[in-house]
Amino acid sequence: MRIVTLGVMLSLVLAAPAGAASAAEAGPTGTSARAGDVITLAESQRRAVPRLVVTKRVAGLSKPWDVKSLPGGRLLVTERDTARLIVAGKRGGKRVVRFPSRRVWRSGETGLMSLEVDPRFRSNRRFYTCSGGFLAGGGHDVRVNVWRLNKKMTRAAFVRKLIGGLPTTSGRHGGCRLLITRDGSMLVGTGDAAVGTNPRNLDSLGGKTLRLNRVTGRPWPTNKYSGSDRPRRFVHTFGHRNVQGLAQRRDGSLWSAEHGSSRDDEINRLVNGGDYGWNPVPGYDESVPMTDQSLPGRQIAAKWRSGDPTIATSGAAFVQGRRWGALNGALAVAALKASRMLFLTFDSRGNLVRKRVPAALTRYGRLRSVTVAPNGDLLVTTDGDDRTGLVLRVRPAR
Repeated sequence: MRIVTLGVMLSLVLAAPAGAASAAEAGPTGTSARAGDVITLAESQRRAVPRLVVTKRVAGLSKPWDVKSLPGGRLLVTERDTARLIVAGKRGGKRVVRFPSRRVWRSGETGLMSLEVDPRFRSNRRFYTCSGGFLAGGGHDVRVNVWRLNKKMTRAAFVRKLIGGLPTTSGRHGGCRLLITRDGSMLVGTGDAAVGTNPRNLDSLGGKTLRLNRVTGRPWPTNKYSGSDRPRRFVHTFGHRNVQGLAQRRDGSLWSAEHGSSRDDEINRLVNGGDYGWNPVPGYDESVPMTDQSLPGRQIAAKWRSGDPTIATSGAAFVQGRRWGALNGALAVAALKASRMLFLTFDSRGNLVRKRVPAALTRYGRLRSVTVAPNGDLLVTTDGDDRTGLVLRVRPAR
């Protein structure tokens, strides 16, 4: 005889729309109890979708692009169009850091974009930005720079350019997401600059993910072409349109979120040397498939696609911790156009198990970046302009 405790009933209640999407979007419900199982209250709570609590951590921002945690509970924030670097205090106040904004080239989708904070920040005070830049002979590129923040967190000093020469034209498809992986490498997601030949040209750094040493700027030794003396030595994956999010799962696998054309935003699991199939030629033909399986060689299919229309997937991060219940281990993906957040659960082989869209995160407009705070909460930037942008803190209700 099957014995079902109060925990089962509570699980059904907690998985209701207050913390999840509609049944059509929620997907499979997972493994059910078997005959003879006793499901305890604690087990049912872990399987339930928690109610999410959203608070405004920082307000009064203009197009905040990225946010990262600093020691002492402070936050570091970039604003794309103003090219301002901001430190937010533990209690919500903020100040603009002395930073050479005039050295950042700003146009269209490109400006001061992604951030990463060095794992050894307490001792070396280093952080990284990905931004537009000015070339010495005229023109522009997208680049990754290294900075040092003083102890008072009032001034950023330039250390060096880690890598440059990422292509740009009008500023469209600037890409520019950074991720320091657990082995210490720097992963850089780039856009194709709306040039059709860039994604499959291995010696263009556009439409790629790049992997390099975050200290020296040298190509990461496991890159497929690391022994080359050409730009391809930095290439980790290619055939991308506009990489907007990067994340690493607990199992060590690397994932990206990518803007589609008129259809098919993508979530991809990144495989070293992999071809992800974007080839919009001749010209810049956006009617071609995001993953064109008719190309020579093997193209790696997306693990999730938006279909038609796109939702403009942006930043992404894996959620960890039992207090997240059924969302534990899911990939949280911000969406700009759709003004929501997806929680996508994949199995160990990378196959999609379910999708949830919490109503609590559909009320703040366009969502840009997702970062995991030291305590496991999520930090989310909104895309508001004219001082309407926010940093949100998202946590499961206790």
